[in-house]
Amino acid sequence: RSTDYGTTYEKLNDKVGLKTILSYLYVCPTNKRKIMLLTDPEVESSLLISSDEGATYQKYRLNFYIHSLLFHPKKEDWILAYSQDQKLFSSVEFGRRWLLLHEGVAPNRFYWSMMESGREPDLVHLEAKTVDGHAQYITCKMQNCSEATRSKPFPGYIDHNSLIVQDDYVFVQFTSGGRPHYYVSYRRNAFTLMKLPKYSLPKDMHVISTDENQVFAAVQEWNQNDTYNLYISDTRGVYFTLALENVKSSQGLEGNVMIDLYEVAGIKGMFLANKKIDNQVKTFITYNKGRDWSLLQAPDTDLRGNPIHCLLPYCSLHLHLKVSENPYTSGNIASRDTAPSIIVASGNVGSELSESEISMFVSSDAGNTWRQIFEEEHSVLYLDQGGVLVAMKHTSLPIRHLWLSFDEGGSWSKYSFTSLPLFVDGVLGEPGEETLIMTVFGHFSHRSEWHLVKVDYKSIFDRRCAEEDYRPWQLHSQGEACIMGAKRIYRKRKSEKKCMQGKYAGAMTSKPCVCTEADFDCDYGYERHSNGQCLPAFWYNPSSLSKDCSLGQSYLNSTGYRKVVSNNCTDGVRERYTAKPQQCPGKAPQGLRIITSDGKLTAEQGHNVTFLVQLEEGDLQRSLIQVDFGDGIAVSYANLSSTEDGIKHIYQNVGIFRVTVLVKNSLGSDNAVLYLHVTCPLEHVHLSLPFVTTKNKEVNATAVLWPSQVGTLTYIWWFGNNTEPLITLEGSITFTFSVEGMNTVTVQVSTGNTILQDTKAIAVYEQFRSLRLLFSPNLDDYNPDIPEWRRDISRVVKRALVEVSNVHKWCISSKHVLVAVLPGLPTSAELFILPYQDATGEKKRTAADLEQISETLIQKLNQNLVHFDLKPGVQILVHAAHLTAAPLVDLTPNHSGSAMLMLLSIVFVGLAVFIIYKFKRKIPGLNIYAQMQNEKDQEMVSPVSQRESIPNVPQSELMSPEQLVDEKLEVQPIG
Repeated sequence: RSTDYGTTYEKLNDKVGLKTILSYLYVCPTNKRKIMLLTDPEVESSLLISSDEGATYQKYRLNFYIHSLLFHPKKEDWILAYSQDQKLFSSVEFGRRWLLLHEGVAPNRFYWSMMESGREPDLVHLEAKTVDGHAQYITCKMQNCSEATRSKPFPGYIDHNSLIVQDDYVFVQFTSGGRPHYYVSYRRNAFTLMKLPKYSLPKDMHVISTDENQVFAAVQEWNQNDTYNLYISDTRGVYFTLALENVKSSQGLEGNVMIDLYEVAGIKGMFLANKKIDNQVKTFITYNKGRDWSLLQAPDTDLRGNPIHCLLPYCSLHLHLKVSENPYTSGNIASRDTAPSIIVASGNVGSELSESEISMFVSSDAGNTWRQIFEEEHSVLYLDQGGVLVAMKHTSLPIRHLWLSFDEGGSWSKYSFTSLPLFVDGVLGEPGEETLIMTVFGHFSHRSEWHLVKVDYKSIFDRRCAEEDYRPWQLHSQGEACIMGAKRIYRKRKSEKKCMQGKYAGAMTSKPCVCTEADFDCDYGYERHSNGQCLPAFWYNPSSLSKDCSLGQSYLNSTGYRKVVSNNCTDGVRERYTAKPQQCPGKAPQGLRIITSDGKLTAEQGHNVTFLVQLEEGDLQRSLIQVDFGDGIAVSYANLSSTEDGIKHIYQNVGIFRVTVLVKNSLGSDNAVLYLHVTCPLEHVHLSLPFVTTKNKEVNATAVLWPSQVGTLTYIWWFGNNTEPLITLEGSITFTFSVEGMNTVTVQVSTGNTILQDTKAIAVYEQFRSLRLLFSPNLDDYNPDIPEWRRDISRVVKRALVEVSNVHKWCISSKHVLVAVLPGLPTSAELFILPYQDATGEKKRTAADLEQISETLIQKLNQNLVHFDLKPGVQILVHAAHLTAAPLVDLTPNHSGSAMLMLLSIVFVGLAVFIIYKFKRKIPGLNIYAQMQNEKDQEMVSPVSQRESIPNVPQSELMSPEQLVDEKLEVQPIG
């Protein structure tokens, strides 16, 4: 620590703790005597606080690790601390005690509420993450941020890392339909959608400044990649007009966007920008906040006094506008509030900005004229309000000399500041208005420690400046003295006077000018043409200004111009260009629209839907509004007051509803239609599919939903290894398989943002056999009738069948057998015998083989040789149904007469079953087995006949647990 401007230093290790490792130092911006040190979080989490400019410290332990601090701009003891685990803490005792405000706060998205009015200084603005991962804008008091006391000024969620609180403005971003929408709140009023030109279609936006009640923003439009357009707003930050197109941008070291725009310090409304024109980058300057831009006039001579032949607009001066993020090194350009006319920058003379040919230039008249001062890049430090300029060469080599100028860069003198060459790491100007001291820090070799060199220029001056040492200087733009509607005169130290200036006094005088056309910019929706006139853009209808206007009231009718905000001109053409109040005209309703408050065309069953009625022309307040919701309910409103917050309605059913609105008054009427899709959440999807089917035969697949009515759906079907799906609007589909083997079918059901799916396997063969299996009656006592239980019993029965077959010459593997336990009671199953060929190359079973295996299994079943233990003491017998098992398809090469007779018998039996099913309610005492509410969703084969010629057997045992409720509604047991 040094108390004599770096002449001597006192070591403070013993005062902060000999083993303490420090990571950061903060100085209170409103009280320089208060200093805070942070310890290294990898070692400990502590604060060291000093109230005597760092002479003594008190140590305070923390129960969190600080990532960054934000001091209050007015209250010296108020601090916000952001932790490494995204928690925000507050302190009113300069860090001695902390209170947790909120968790899940976005980094660098927390702010103190500082408005020009100064009200609510203890209000904190923050962007926080909700439980479901959304971002939300929240405000609360710094000492009480409970759920009950929090406010949410923006209705709904915002995009992540989009909250900006700056002066009187709050900005948020919300993306919908793939497009970002930007909202602004002025003086903490309700948020309003920011209005850019209609077809700018922004991809990205950055707030440049909010000075003087106006927003200056950089917007990347839909057709831009490495450039941004500059826009300037009205006072409320709502309506934006173009200030400059195609400003160059680049990526910073941390991926942040760097826009080549520089605001000159000390002169309001003055900016420099690098604009891209036909792949060339050129530097432009404005003195009226973007209303007019011009190229920079190159110097007349170079550093050696040789003339420079540079003719505008083909040749001009171009500057690099990057500002250093390191406070101890200067960037490519520098200016100071206390030296308003002096600008120092690196650049080049030519047709475009160059990255290689870089020299240093200075302007002492606010950018009107420039002089070359060095042929290589230098860091420049301002001392004594610009009375002394210090330049040090940018180099990786050690240096001994620096350059001084006492006449605003007009001439430079070389001085030695160290006896040994020093690798310079940075330069620090001492704070204070009157100091002429700077500290250079660096190292003499790459292995040495830092060395500090104090340079004091006070001995150069023998006195303070008196009034006669100054001269008046008028700010101008190429001779035009009226800038931003005023003539501003500053005082400058005469170049030949060597005296110390002292405290900066600012401009001497400021006198308003008479308003001219140059003081007015084009209003929103208007564009400046080559003749200087502001005319409506092709997309803008000037009469739309009165769309929200009520008969009997008045509105401001734009002239196409608006005065540049903070312009101080008076009289002149002000009256001609200022918007005029005009009586609202009576109009028939036109341009009627009805939308939902969230802009979506979907709503959830049983929830409030808010409809907004909008009218481009006409007066809703004096019109009759009739709304038909399409579900048999309609409402009428006699004025707007009932619909300002939207028209709310709850739909009790799902479906697509035609919502109509009619607005009429004495001059006419208009109507609009909206088709609203009302849905309910889809909870479960079950794919109903046969277990086995024959090759090249149509198969029916059905997606069974829970609940069954959810609204508009899209079905996406995937078959086997196909890479292209089939998309339908129906939940049933027929298809064929041309290749034998196991295949998979997947259905995805899409509704809104929800997609559910189910996958089933199906065996495909040219021939197979099917047997119906029954079980001991005691199995029904243990049957919970759920899919998992059926799958387990199927596996046990399959294993028992394979084991008992191994004692016969027709030994079969598990791949030859497929068992499916069917839903309902009494418990039954379907056994499929498949002609599977295993990996060993075993010959695939023929029709005769399958017949023999079938007869063998029937014999074993009839002999009660197939059984399994359900639990200790409970054995279950498996036997064939009473009807003889037969193939589900005709396996013989020729159709015999007996086969045809059997087929006809099956048809008659099936017809009889159908008739009984249709008229079952008229036949008393008749019990129907496994009756389904929906034939399409039937999940079991009727036990009436074992020789039905239907090869597709539904896969009901693979249903999910959620489908059990649906099954119990659909399946009725035998009476």
